Amino acid sequence: MPNVPIVQNILAANERIARDIHRQLAERQIRTLNLMSSAGAGKTTLLEQTIRRLRSRLAIGVIEGDVETSADAERIKETGAQAVQIITQGICHLEAHMIQLALQELDLNTLDLLVIENVGNLVCPADWNLGEDLKVTVVSTTEGDDKPAKYPAMFASSQVMVINKIDLLPYVDYDMETVKRFALAVNPRLQIFELSCRTGEGLDAWCDWLETIGSEPKRGQAPHVHT
Repeated sequence: MPNVPIVQNILAANERIARDIHRQLAERQIRTLNLMSSAGAGKTTLLEQTIRRLRSRLAIGVIEGDVETSADAERIKETGAQAVQIITQGICHLEAHMIQLALQELDLNTLDLLVIENVGNLVCPADWNLGEDLKVTVVSTTEGDDKPAKYPAMFASSQVMVINKIDLLPYVDYDMETVKRFALAVNPRLQIFELSCRTGEGLDAWCDWLETIGSEPKRGQAPHVHT
């Protein structure tokens, strides 16, 4: 089938650009996260809360990906952080060449940590390397607790899973042990954080972890994560 080598060539080109991005950020000792989730899981709110808690200790920049509008980048800018919006115009994931262009709009010399907020989708983003050190997948209690079983590629490619909106557990049909069991079956080395951006529960542990990786002096390879 002729489309197979075409797809392979596109992915190979993406990998080359992603390696260049990683090298560029490595030279500045900037740690980079690729933050992924389905739409509505709370990625942007998590970033807002994170930046406000860490801004005196860690300089965080954000690249926002969305199908339309620059609303998320505007929200991030209100926290005082650098932010660039990528509007994909229908594409369901970010690609490395998009990140390469967005980096030109950031003052990289001032950053400790770069977060790429991917388009809300639990399928497409898993396959695209953006030059990040770590992939983080956010799920929420307002979604089904079987997301890791339904979308295993996303969780298999991630190093971290954040379970958001735990304040809603008394009101939703969501089993924490089930989602963790499914996730760890796909990826036994997955680091898991449970938190609520609304109440602040669990955010200290998440921010402490980010501060640790953001202040590490070496970027030869992604830090080892424990379960």
